[in-house]
Amino acid sequence: MPPDGSTQLATIRQQIAELDALAQQTCQDLNTVAGTERVQKWKLRTAALLTTTVGQKEGLAFAHIQPGPSFTNDLLEEFTDLIESYRTPLVRLADTLSRSSSPGS
Repeated sequence: MPPDGSTQLATIRQQIAELDALAQQTCQDLNTVAGTERVQKWKLRTAALLTTTVGQKEGLAFAHIQPGPSFTNDLLEEFTDLIESYRTPLVRLADTLSRSSSPGS
């Protein structure tokens, strides 16, 4: 039996909070290489969590996200684009789950 909607939402929100913390840490220490490595490790954990908590389809979709190339010559801006490429699908998934689990659905 899959977990209930509140557990799924809590997992997604936790992963968004972790991603935001990684972004904040990287913006403070200005080490985008280390930040990118931390984000890749986070992505692997998040894909596994989504697979077990939300479903295999969502976990695989998240695991297959490939951020596009960036040519800004601004490493911090490129890093924030990377963060958004992962944050946006998680926010959308949370919105979809919250709408489907709301009482009026």
